[in-house]
Amino acid sequence: MQSLMPFHTFSVPASAKKIVEITALEQLQQLWNESVAEQQPVLFLGQGSNVLFLEDFQGTVLLNRLMGIEKSEDANFHYLHVNAGENWHNLVQWSLSQGIYGLENLALIPGCAGSAPVQNIGAYGREFKDFCHYVDVLDLNTGKQFRLTNAECEFGYRESVFKHKYAYGFIVIAVGLKLAKHWKPILKYGSLSNFDENTVTAKQIFDEVCSVRRAKLPNPQDFGNAGSFFKNPVISAEQFTRLQQAYPHIPNYPQADGSVKLAAGWLIDQCQLKGYQIGGAAVHQNQALVLINKAHATGADVVALAHHVRQAVADKFKVYLSPEVRFIAAQGEVNAETAIS
Repeated sequence: MQSLMPFHTFSVPASAKKIVEITALEQLQQLWNESVAEQQPVLFLGQGSNVLFLEDFQGTVLLNRLMGIEKSEDANFHYLHVNAGENWHNLVQWSLSQGIYGLENLALIPGCAGSAPVQNIGAYGREFKDFCHYVDVLDLNTGKQFRLTNAECEFGYRESVFKHKYAYGFIVIAVGLKLAKHWKPILKYGSLSNFDENTVTAKQIFDEVCSVRRAKLPNPQDFGNAGSFFKNPVISAEQFTRLQQAYPHIPNYPQADGSVKLAAGWLIDQCQLKGYQIGGAAVHQNQALVLINKAHATGADVVALAHHVRQAVADKFKVYLSPEVRFIAAQGEVNAETAIS
């Protein structure tokens, strides 16, 4: 067995039978075929920034290191073709250096480009779907590649077709981004609303997002973590009205369909859970949305803590939190919400 601790940001003890860095599609296909023939499970891992290992993985972990960025343009748009192993934050920095704007709100989101469409990553009023042009996918069972349009990806809040129809036997190998040359800042969230939309630059937004994230989120080198552990819950308008009567200052974000998104971190904070610890796992002192590996935590410690947090929020608000983090067991991914229920 080989240790997985260097390859995931939660840094809980876990191992895999084999760990291989993938730099070419031919290598990827060959290893997949070998694993299928041996009836061994396969796990694709990018930066390992959104996973929690519950136990040792009884198969092969393939580390996505497919690199390369190509750019083109027309009169109105910049187009980027980004191979799936590229680091997301590095891509955001690079695009700014090229005078290509639009990704700045998603600065410092950990992970690689190939993970971005799976989660439909988002922050500060932007989501991956806002500038996704296409996603290139490899069907490992046939060896054929195909391209999905934005609409075909079926993006939702931390949701996509890659969690369902293309969850097994398929891998994202590249993403295509379409960024308007006529740039408009998105300043809806948090301290970004203090900027003047007529004078603000993309670099200023980038710097502010980085500053806020660094202040709120612990460095995984200090305390293992996977960033935001829970999704922000979306509830009905009726349920929100009842909650707002009891908690007039509850942060809320109305959605286009009439539902209302709540801030999971605020809900947890109201339960006085900052610093709460089970085993080696704790709720972060500065940002309640983040669960950390404080002192040699195991996957079981994190699951127990997540269960406690979910139950406390449900008892107080009648709102059930769902993990944003993927849970990996011996044979592969398992339902994270079920695991903490």
